[in-house]
Amino acid sequence: MTDGSRSRVTAGGQDRTVRRGWIAPLCWAAVALEGFDLVVLGVVLPALLDEPAWGLDPATASLISTAGLVGVMVGALSAGPLADRVGRRTAMLITVVSFSVLSLACAFAAGPWTFGVLRFLAGLGLGGVLPVAIALVNEHGRPGRGGSATTILMTGYHVGAVATSLLGIGVIPAFGWQWMFVLGALPAVVLVPLLARFLPDEAPAAAPAAGRAAPRNPVAQLVKDGYLPSSIAFWVASFMGLLLVYGLNTWLPQIMRTAGYGLGAALSQLLVLNVGAVLGLLVAGPVADRVGLRPATVAWFCAATVFLALLAVRMPGVGVYVGVLLAGVFVFSSQVLVYAYISRHYPAHARASAIGAASGIGRLGAISGPVLGGLLLQAGIAYPWGFFAFAAVAALGAAAVLGVRRADAGATQPG
Repeated sequence: MTDGSRSRVTAGGQDRTVRRGWIAPLCWAAVALEGFDLVVLGVVLPALLDEPAWGLDPATASLISTAGLVGVMVGALSAGPLADRVGRRTAMLITVVSFSVLSLACAFAAGPWTFGVLRFLAGLGLGGVLPVAIALVNEHGRPGRGGSATTILMTGYHVGAVATSLLGIGVIPAFGWQWMFVLGALPAVVLVPLLARFLPDEAPAAAPAAGRAAPRNPVAQLVKDGYLPSSIAFWVASFMGLLLVYGLNTWLPQIMRTAGYGLGAALSQLLVLNVGAVLGLLVAGPVADRVGLRPATVAWFCAATVFLALLAVRMPGVGVYVGVLLAGVFVFSSQVLVYAYISRHYPAHARASAIGAASGIGRLGAISGPVLGGLLLQAGIAYPWGFFAFAAVAALGAAAVLGVRRADAGATQPG
């Protein structure tokens, strides 16, 4: 090899190393933007209800929220196969550009129905970010660190959600709700060029093991070669996990109020729940890397079962905050560990499709969680039976993970 050719190879290797170093922070930033845009509706909703020209009522507001979640579900189901077919970078660019542009358009919506359509369309892009980002950080991270890579990535979602809440406090009274959507779209002006420059321009899919050609439709892999039982198990686990996340985030304050806690205490407990979520993400990844994704995911769901059930017992003083904190530690990261487990369980050519399918089907749980909590409140049994119901959901999540086969045919790294 000549000196010139050797230098070109060395430069190429350095360029790949530089690109790899950008993958995790860029994916984290994309997930943070997703978190901002998914939570922004809840932040601006009180202002929308007071918008005199819109005549928005709670029923229509709920319909708009559901339309957005349906869009997220469809986007998650679609983006995985897209990423497996056309490549991760292209899929990430499509999702980030689409939800940023459509979220910006929400600022100029003339009425609730236009706004609802735009939220659905933005949801298509929002739902696609997570499957692509998880696939990228797992494929380019250090071997044996899939749990940490996924849980650290998901802290971006919570940072985005917190940023939305903090901005809303100052921006909406001073400038109006429209500016929340403008501010949410602005970071994409910087992020998109960075994604285009530094994400690897890889082949759309790696070939499966044993020399077999990758199927034309990567979704087919989810039900072929013995993967169907595991796929169903993952879908059930994701449904249960997101039911818990959205059900508790929606109704925990009101359930605690029915238990006799004041409004301030109930809202503080919701904050503590989400602080626990971030702590859980930071702990769950290293634990999963050490003991394995399968036992860690089962243990996390089981711990969530215990601490949710304990919340049905009225505790004095600081005890209730400790209970809520521990419930947050295990509830939120259980779902993230499911995603990490999926990313290591399927062959590379179907990885994004597998994550997207679980995320998309899980969105049915995201819709069901608030409905379940609302029904329990309407029936007057949300406390204590609401926590027992959520504990049962967590137990079903653990049982579903136990139903995942340890070694499917063709799996690259079965759990």
